[in-house]
Amino acid sequence: MGVNMAGNCIIDDAATCAASNEEIIRRYYNTLCQVRKGQADQEQVYKLKLVMEQAHIKPEDRKVAVAALKEAEETNGPAVAIELQNGAIVTGKTTSLLGACASALLNALKHLAGIPDEVRLLSPMVIEPIQNLKTTQLRHKNPRLHMDEVLIALSVCALTDYNAKIALEKLSELEHCEVHASVILAQVDVDVFRRLRVNLTMEPKYQSSKLYHE
Repeated sequence: MGVNMAGNCIIDDAATCAASNEEIIRRYYNTLCQVRKGQADQEQVYKLKLVMEQAHIKPEDRKVAVAALKEAEETNGPAVAIELQNGAIVTGKTTSLLGACASALLNALKHLAGIPDEVRLLSPMVIEPIQNLKTTQLRHKNPRLHMDEVLIALSVCALTDYNAKIALEKLSELEHCEVHASVILAQVDVDVFRRLRVNLTMEPKYQSSKLYHE
């Protein structure tokens, strides 16, 4: 089928336009982060701004971005927001035990599984030995658990804990969800989000002012 016939395949113009606008905004955020990393230039940002003006959209139209920035402002630390398939938005903040991505992931799984907020999927007794291994034996400076570490811990807990089991079963429902982070994430968290097949965007700033970042 030729490109000139593609329009004949569109059966819901409103849904197509909405999806297109969302993709434009995602590319805008991704390009901003590439500029921050020195992988793109401002000319690319300028072109995307023109496209957004023509489409009558703005970065604030991305609801998860607004939610993530609000959570970051209220907690004075990095935050992540996830928009689920049903339109609900859950957030995660940085704590002494978990990074913002890990917190948001657990909160999203709890929401999907219908588990009350006050229920802990991972107790400090499970998390603290992992932190000790990271900081003492492996000499990591950041004791907080990343997403991959949380998922491994959750898998182990699922053997004996029913809530952990049903939460883990909801992991596939995150596919195609919208996610936004208030800072540029560590590569390990970006990789997990990519494997979960979510649509991830980030604010073009680092959590710290270190000269080198992962």
